[in-house]
Order: sequence, then C-alpha cells, then structure tokens
Amino acid sequence: MQEHGIRPTANRMLVIQALEDAPHPLSLAELEDRLVTLDKSSIFRTLTLFREKHLVHAIENGNNTLVYELCLSHNHDSDDDTHVHFFCEHCQTTFCLTDTTIPPVGLPEGFQMHTSNYLIKGLCPDCQQKIRR
Repeated sequence: MQEHGIRPTANRMLVIQALEDAPHPLSLAELEDRLVTLDKSSIFRTLTLFREKHLVHAIENGNNTLVYELCLSHNHDSDDDTHVHFFCEHCQTTFCLTDTTIPPVGLPEGFQMHTSNYLIKGLCPDCQQKIRR
C-alpha cells in the first residue's frame, strides 16, 4: 500500500486481505459478506481510494455489477494490469484469465486508449459439469 501512497489502516488491511484470499474478483456485496466488522460505506470508500491509487481495478462483470481485484502490476501511476476476464452466466462468477493472450486492437486515427475491459461470457467448467448431469 505504501508504494501506492496509501496509509495502511486496519480497515484497509482487511479489504486487501479479503481480495488477496479470494479465488476470484469480488463484488461490494461479497466483500460485505466477508468483512462483517466493516460497514458498506467504509468498504466502498476504501475501494474508491484503492482504485484512485491503482491498487485495485474494477471490472464490469457482464451482469451490471462491478467486481474488484488487486492489480498485479503494482504500478502506482496507472492501471496497466490488463487481462481477460470470464463471466460464468450460470454461477455469476468472474474469473481472471491472466494467461490468455489479448489480441491487438487497432484504433482509428485520433483515438487514444486509456484502459480496456476484455470480458468473455459463457459457462465455467464446474457449471458445464453440473448442467451435463
């Protein structure tokens, strides 16, 4: 957190720990469920600060919900942690596919990209097995 110019407080440490321990990006509601000692506004303020300082990034998961995950790049000036995400339409879980190659996108002249969101929707392996049974 100090690399990103964030003073470590007990609440901030709890949010970071919850995001680190999660197997997938978490929504605000999921963080609330995991952090019963913190209220929704404290979690939201912490996430807002973390986003401003590029410690976490938010992904619109394809279900009109933002989910949050720690940035892998740890760049305090920008969010250069672009990778593919997969949203399972059955279990509503968002997965990081960090090893999936992102194809280059050629923008028309005059356009300048600041960020992107690569989201694929479908069924995760667990849900495919459940549906087959």
